[in-house]
Amino acid sequence: MAQRIFVPIMLFAAAMLMSFAWIGHLKFKNWGFWTAFFFSWFLVLPEYLLNVSSSRWGRSVYSGAQMAAFHLGCGVVCVAIVSTYHLGETLTSSQLAGFALMIVAIILITFRF
Repeated sequence: MAQRIFVPIMLFAAAMLMSFAWIGHLKFKNWGFWTAFFFSWFLVLPEYLLNVSSSRWGRSVYSGAQMAAFHLGCGVVCVAIVSTYHLGETLTSSQLAGFALMIVAIILITFRF
């Protein structure tokens, strides 16, 4: 039972770290390329550990396709969260509708009805 709960949480945390690695450094315009590069890689290493360990741990509960769908969907939602709250960007209504559809897709792919 713990795997059903903690694997999605670990995948979400990995997606959040990756989102900060992808676009989080854009807030700091005075950083040079190499500073942003090393900041991103500093975040990618724990993301990779979370992603690989959650995938291996969750394999007995979720299929690879289910975990990949959950992780990719969370990645897009996390990018929206980081861009909104960290970078101060606004989301359009069509983007919000798209994210809602992604959440529905994750539910349909991940959970068995």
